[in-house]
Amino acid sequence: MITIVDYGMGNLRSVQKAFERLGHEARISSIPDEIGSTERLVLPGVGAFRDAISELKRLELVEPIREHINADRPFLGICLGLQLLLECSHEDGEWDGLGVVPGEVVRFGSTEGFPEELKIPHMGWNTLDPVADDCPLLAEIPAGSSFYFVHSYYVAPTDADCVVGRTDYGLPFASMVGRGRLFATQFHPEKSQRIGLQLLTNFTTL
Repeated sequence: MITIVDYGMGNLRSVQKAFERLGHEARISSIPDEIGSTERLVLPGVGAFRDAISELKRLELVEPIREHINADRPFLGICLGLQLLLECSHEDGEWDGLGVVPGEVVRFGSTEGFPEELKIPHMGWNTLDPVADDCPLLAEIPAGSSFYFVHSYYVAPTDADCVVGRTDYGLPFASMVGRGRLFATQFHPEKSQRIGLQLLTNFTTL
């Protein structure tokens, strides 16, 4: 069973429809026991980090998500679902995240060298450059394939070994992380047409 975490933020139905198009049942749930016992877990998200982590705590979903990851069961974070994995975010203050990936979430333009002419948010199609050749989530996906992005903040992991793919938007940033059977993407595979569906197919075989 694939379970998509419902905490009131994100385009849950489009993620569910993408899996259904591939022939896989996917339920949307905010029930801690269902999230804690599922075979495969997806944490999507669009919106503010502070609101997202607050809702996860209010719904008592933080520990079931952490337990799923610690058990090395297949996990996929999407967009905000990637950022929530980090230790903290600097979006409109400083907020603690789930802390399963060391590092922080920072805004484009907050560091030196970011081109002033580039618009924020980073929105539209951009390429993913794999860091390693053996990532199971990128099987059958050619290097340099394009995915759909929309975000103003990006993750800056302190552990370079967890970075699976990078993308350039004025500076190279980690657009995909992975460790064991935990994976998370800054881009939206459910909006990335054929290549995105291939990535979701690969997730169903982890």
